[in-house]
Amino acid sequence: MTSTARAWLDGARPRTLPASVTPVLVGTAVAYAEDGIVWWRALLAMLVAVALQVGCNYANDYSDGIRGTDEHRVGPARLVGSGLARPRTVLVTAVCCFAVAAVVGLVLAVVTTLWLLAVGAPALAAAWFYTGGSRPYGYRALGEISVLVFFGVVPVVGTAFVQTEQLSWLALWCSLPVAFLVVDLLVVNNLRDIPTDAAAGKRTLAVLLGDRGTRRLYVVLLAAALAGTVAVIVLRPWSALALLAIPLAWLPLRLVVGGATGAPLVLALRDTGRLELAYGVLLTAGLTLSAV
Repeated sequence: MTSTARAWLDGARPRTLPASVTPVLVGTAVAYAEDGIVWWRALLAMLVAVALQVGCNYANDYSDGIRGTDEHRVGPARLVGSGLARPRTVLVTAVCCFAVAAVVGLVLAVVTTLWLLAVGAPALAAAWFYTGGSRPYGYRALGEISVLVFFGVVPVVGTAFVQTEQLSWLALWCSLPVAFLVVDLLVVNNLRDIPTDAAAGKRTLAVLLGDRGTRRLYVVLLAAALAGTVAVIVLRPWSALALLAIPLAWLPLRLVVGGATGAPLVLALRDTGRLELAYGVLLTAGLTLSAV
């Protein structure tokens, strides 16, 4: 792989992709458990989620890069901030990803209900305005709330809905632990970036909470995911399979609670993503078995 291709692949931030893949897997399992699975719709939902995630990552690269907030960041180099790509090229790439998400999302809305656009449009806006625009909400400690909603609850419930064409309490309950784990990806990412974000005037929730408070938030979210799983188990006992992912929490938890800073937190981000993906796969398996 050429250095340019590697830079663009890193710019897509593949370690964050569990945040888009896991909710769709779980939502599809909910649909299967409720006898409503439609595979081609599930695949389109996955395409929407991944395109939105990658587009959001490139949009963040562009917006943070032109503001200069990525000049001294720790972790993989950003395309714009490191001068590896022209800002306009990164922006066009982000817009193309958003366009794919919008077109495929429109197809799903047409075959289900146009009311789906009432969720899809805000999701696209949230992806851009996280760091884009003149008043990005990601700079005002609102990123975690947006991720909880648009990369946790909405994709799980939405994926189940486009297949069953009905809202589901099971989907809502399943979305909560997934959402908490997705938010933890952002929390550990922003924990790593506290020094550079604070210096750049980027007031993330991590900057406001401080180092100790952010580490505590990470632990609280893991505990909330566990509590949410217990609630799902009450509805579908086979969902207890998801608890097998708990040992994977040890690696990132050890780094976060142990006070790791800088580059080691890149590993915590990676391991949190692996935890989320493993959790999602196991929960998917449990929900599937519950329908057999």
